[in-house]
Amino acid sequence: MENNNTRRNFLKQTAILSTGTIIGSSLFNTAFASENPLKLENQISELDTLDFQGNYSLPKLPYAYDALEPHIDKMTMEIHYSKHHQAYVTNLNKAIEILDKNLVEHSKSLENIFGKMSKFPEAIRNNGGGHYNHSLFWSLMKPNGGGTPKGKLGDAITATFGSFDEFKKQFSDASMKRFGSGWAWLVVQDGKLVIGSTPNQDNPLMSLRGKGLKGKPVLALDVWEHAYYLKNQNRRADYVASFWNVVNWDAAEALFNS
Repeated sequence: MENNNTRRNFLKQTAILSTGTIIGSSLFNTAFASENPLKLENQISELDTLDFQGNYSLPKLPYAYDALEPHIDKMTMEIHYSKHHQAYVTNLNKAIEILDKNLVEHSKSLENIFGKMSKFPEAIRNNGGGHYNHSLFWSLMKPNGGGTPKGKLGDAITATFGSFDEFKKQFSDASMKRFGSGWAWLVVQDGKLVIGSTPNQDNPLMSLRGKGLKGKPVLALDVWEHAYYLKNQNRRADYVASFWNVVNWDAAEALFNS
């Protein structure tokens, strides 16, 4: 029951941090404030990004493609968002169309999908994870971001890792040591902050057989090559270093406090 509540509370909080077809809210507006060049609308909707036809849809990017430059370049952002993320959404909807009828009802909620992940086919796992992970990732970056986290999250990072610099080192190490494609995460696990990584488009909310990182995500970094290759080529370390200049600590703080 505790794990289900943790997953549900986190997913609802994550929805608040997103805009467009996920949710635009006063909390989201506060997190992005004047740095967001796009008009944000307050919308009341359910957690999942379902359109009127009952399909998952691409959320609006909360800033312009070039807003994170020079740290994340415009072309990478445009391709990453409009091609890669869109592909996950498109393929998730296609995979749902051919699902076993016993799983169809469970597929209309990311919460249900992640809670029963081991029962779904690989296509749902990969594309559902890809859709969710990227929606979260966009919200955790902002123009003129970076710096050091404040508030309860900043205090917890210092208490857990000894210093913010040590936290950055360990998170960067997790990003670099993830072999191939995947994600680096800061999560709350059993009331404590934990750094780890997942392969491909897995995330710490997925209920999967075997060991793996579990917890409530607070920070996420996409370390697939498509996230950085146009600007950094094979220099993942340069991309990871750039990420610290665009982190949206207000959004991370909100996730931590949820």
